[in-house]
Amino acid sequence: MKNYDTVSEAVNDLIKRGYIDNLIAGNECVVCHNKNFSLSPEEFNIDEVHRFEGETDPADETIVYAVSSLDQNIKGVLVNAYGPYSDTFSNKMIEKLKVHK
Repeated sequence: MKNYDTVSEAVNDLIKRGYIDNLIAGNECVVCHNKNFSLSPEEFNIDEVHRFEGETDPADETIVYAVSSLDQNIKGVLVNAYGPYSDTFSNKMIEKLKVHK
């Protein structure tokens, strides 16, 4: 797995490697708006995780997930804050994501 200096560098490289779907974290799922559906935690895999820490601003704390689902033919990127600015997730989503943090 590569190490990246910036979030944009990680996202751009993942896109080049076929992670083209833009994913958004929901409370209980991952949402793919461009394909108009969502994936519950048991329906997707986290292939890579890249964590970025803000040097001076906690708002810069970001985590980039490379997500795939063979059943739904999805390969995408999920970008989310962590720490005090992270989203609220269900217990299932927390369990799925924390294994890879």
